[in-house]
Amino acid sequence: MINAVLDTNVLVSGLLTERGNSVLIIDAFKEKQFNLIYSSEIITEYYDVLYRDKLGLPVVDIDELLEQIMNTGCPITPAFSDISLTDEDDRIFYDTAKAANAYLVTGNIKHYPQEQFIISPADYIVLINT
Repeated sequence: MINAVLDTNVLVSGLLTERGNSVLIIDAFKEKQFNLIYSSEIITEYYDVLYRDKLGLPVVDIDELLEQIMNTGCPITPAFSDISLTDEDDRIFYDTAKAANAYLVTGNIKHYPQEQFIISPADYIVLINT
C-alpha cells in the first residue's frame, strides 16, 4: 500500500469544497486506499490551521477527519533535516515524508525542493488509481 503525508492545504481544500482532487484524496484515505503518515507536529499543525475561524470549516467535519487520522493513520517520529525550505512550517511535512519513504502531497509544490516524492493532489489521484 502507498504511504502519503498530506500537507495541511490538502485537508483545507478537501474540507472547503465538495469536489476536486483534495476531496478525492480525503475520501481515498477514509476508504483505506493508502496509509496516511503523520507526526505529532503535523497533528498540531492540522489543529492550528483547520480550526481557524477565518476558514469557517465545519467543526464536526474537522473533528471526524482528525479523529480518523489519529485512529487509522501511521504515526512516526522523523529526524529533522537541514534542507533549505522557503517556508520553515513546511519542514515537518518534508521530514516526515522523507523518513517514512512516503509521498508528500501538497498544493504548494513550489515551497519544496524538486524531488520525486513531492507531488500535487492531481498527480497523487492518478497514482492511487493506477
